[in-house]
Formats: sequence, structure tokens, C-alpha cells
Amino acid sequence: MGPTWARPKYGFDLSAELQKGEASIIEKSGFACRLAAAEDMVKFLLYLPYSEQMSLCFELVIVILLEVLQLDQCGRCLPDYAISSISCSENCFPEPSTISITGACRLTDDGLATLISSAPSLRSINLSQCSLLTVSSIGTLENKVGSLLGELYIDDCQSIDAMLILPALKRLENLHVFSVAGISSVSDDFVVEFVARLGHNLRELVLSDSTNLTDASMKAIAEVCPGILALNLVNLTKLTDSAVGYLANGCQALEKLILCRNTFSDEGIAAFLEASGELLQELSLNNVKKVSTDTAISLAKKSRKLQSLDLSWSRNMTDEAYGLIVDSCSCLKELKVFGCTQITDTFLNGHSNAEVKIVGLKMAPLLEHCRVLIPDNPFKY
Repeated sequence: MGPTWARPKYGFDLSAELQKGEASIIEKSGFACRLAAAEDMVKFLLYLPYSEQMSLCFELVIVILLEVLQLDQCGRCLPDYAISSISCSENCFPEPSTISITGACRLTDDGLATLISSAPSLRSINLSQCSLLTVSSIGTLENKVGSLLGELYIDDCQSIDAMLILPALKRLENLHVFSVAGISSVSDDFVVEFVARLGHNLRELVLSDSTNLTDASMKAIAEVCPGILALNLVNLTKLTDSAVGYLANGCQALEKLILCRNTFSDEGIAAFLEASGELLQELSLNNVKKVSTDTAISLAKKSRKLQSLDLSWSRNMTDEAYGLIVDSCSCLKELKVFGCTQITDTFLNGHSNAEVKIVGLKMAPLLEHCRVLIPDNPFKY
């Protein structure tokens, strides 16, 4: 019999489960592993509190061909020596693979390099909140999997300087999803140079909390990213209505637009929707406090494919405006209205869309509205 877990109270032998060769879901207190058939491993999701258990787990699954490795919010339990357990055999991820290692506060450039060497066909990697990673890690990605990498997330990696990684980023020719949320060094110069080289390929760009960005960045995106489908611009307080004007003229394929905590006017948002709102499926105007009747009219007229809408803290909206939106947008499945204390039963009992779920009006049990999705296809686009 293979090795067992160090905490005997669970009485759980992972190696025995692997030897069954059957698709299974295993959940125990303190950790959860999702395993698929040994001959066709598709996903491995792991949440463990101790680095020793993490290392052991890698040793047990090394014989299986993983396509997706997700170790999110692993904190201190993923040091470099735990990563070394999975690198005992090069190319142990021979199939197109996705790796998500977020919040690994002990993972260094060397540890990541070790992991990347075992995934020669890596297509997607999420390194958000890995605070010790530096520009060297981006160089490693470019050298090892630069010709294949399509999705890169480095949110809140504060040791990474945006301008210093730009040369390596420019060589990621197949990159179509890029997220640099919360990196303070992201500037207009960075965005302009980045999209000039890779903008024609981009399908999703996340720039939230890049507080130094101005309308110049939006102008560059609009000029060279006509095929972009998703854009996240949360908390870019230096943007003006000119920014959404540029996007309206140049990014008319947008399906997802996140504009939370910005200062756009009601007229500016309405004008954008008139020009580019027809394909939108998800729109967030959370804390865009000026939106009102004009926005409601444009949503009702143009955004008939809208499925998710967040109007939280939009206190200038009336019952009539909400009713117009919900009745006109027949595909709408979810409307978020946290903080909208002006809403009354006139809207709640008067609209005709039986399919829409209105979230945020009343106190609800903790986490009721949280959703964790495990997509069948690990790649977004």
C-alpha cells in the first residue's frame, strides 16, 4: 500500500484512490481533491493547509497526465521545495495545460521556473498575488512557453515592474487574455506599447486598479483592439467620458464590460450603449453613481442580449427606469442592486420578466450569492 496522509483521523489513503483508476470526487475536512480517471486526468483541484501534504500529493499524482492544476489561495503551503516534487520528471504535463497558483506567498522565481519546465505545452497560467515573483518569471515564461501561452494573469504581483516585463510580453505572440490588475507600475506608456504589439490578438484585458491610467490608454486600446471581447476598467478614476467615447467607436465587439467605481456621466454611458451596446452580455456599473434615466433608456433600446447587469449603488435610478430595463432586456438573468435603497415594490411587483433574479435588496445568508464555477473547457477563448 502506498503512503497515507499524516493526519490519521481522516483515515484517507489517496494512493489507493488513484490505483482504482476510476473517476471520483473526494472531499475531506481541511482539503478537497477532485480526481478524474487515471488514464485521462482532466482536472486536479487541491486545497491543503500544509506544505508537506502538498509535496506528498504531487508525488502521488506524478504518474497521471494532468491538464489542469489549480492550487488557488495556497498561501504558505507552496514553497519551492514542494514544487520540486512535481519536477522529478520533465514534461509531466505533455498535454495542453492550465496552471493556477494564486496567493502563493512563498513561491519564488526559481520555484516557478521548475514548474514551468514540467509543462512544455502550457497555455494558461494564473500567478495572481504571488508576491515574491519578479520580472525574471515573465522572462522564464517567454523562454519556455512563449510561443504557446495564451492566458496570463499577474494581478497584484507588486514585485513585478510593468515596464521591465514589456520586452518579454511583446514576444508572447499568441497572448489573448492578459490581466495586470492592481499593479501600481502600469502606466499609459505600458498600455500603449503593449497593445501596439499584441492588441490585434487580445480578447480580454484586465486593468482594474491601475490608477495611473488616463484616456490615452483607452484611445490606444480602441485603435488597435477591434476584436476585444472583455474589458475590466474597475477604479480607473482618471478616466473621463472621452474614454468610453473611444471604446464606443473602436471596440464594438465587446461582450463583457466592467466599469465599477468610475466617474462616467449618465450621458457618457448612454452614448456608449447606443453605439456599442448590442453585443453586451455582462455589464457592471457598480458605484458609477451618475447613471440614471439616459442609461436605462439606452440599455432598454440596445442591450437586448444582456444577461448580467450590476447597478449597485446607482441611487439615481427610479423604479420606472429599473422596470424599463428588466422588461426590455428579455435575456437578463441577474440584476444586482446592492445599496439601491430607493427601490420599492412598484418595481419589484410590477416588472414582467419572470426569469430575472434580483440580487442585493434584502439581507441574505452569508455567501448565498457567491458562485464557484469549474468550466468544462479550461480556456476562455
